[in-house]
Amino acid sequence: MSKDELLKNKDKLLEIYSKTHSKSQKPALLTKKERKVLGIGKDEGRATVKYARISSRKVKIVLDLIRGKGIDEAYGILKHTPKASSEILLKLLESAEANAVNNNELDRDSLYVAEAYANQGPTYKRIRPRARGSAYRIRKRTSHITLVLKERK
Repeated sequence: MSKDELLKNKDKLLEIYSKTHSKSQKPALLTKKERKVLGIGKDEGRATVKYARISSRKVKIVLDLIRGKGIDEAYGILKHTPKASSEILLKLLESAEANAVNNNELDRDSLYVAEAYANQGPTYKRIRPRARGSAYRIRKRTSHITLVLKERK
């Protein structure tokens, strides 16, 4: 569809998007172009890191600390938390803040961590030689981390 057609059908598309699927309870999927024309996602700053070489279980501990906090408080928590994932999350928070302020013109002082989640990524399998020709498997786990900042009303 062209941009004019999308704007003409804006009400119908927003109605479709606001409904949820009967089984999965998820909203209808729109294309990137449709989301851009309708302005969906312009009220947030989102950043993701894929294939981070840390287990999602370790990341979730720190994510629970910053979820729902203001941006300055989240920075303070991440800088003073002695966990390996806090360094990765600090960079991710800076990226999400830059996306919110520069791309979507949101006010930096009213931002807070609305969503924060870590999903399991692919696991790299390695072999460790053991006694009498046997081998142990080493699992190097990865994760996909997503951080969403929104403005407080």
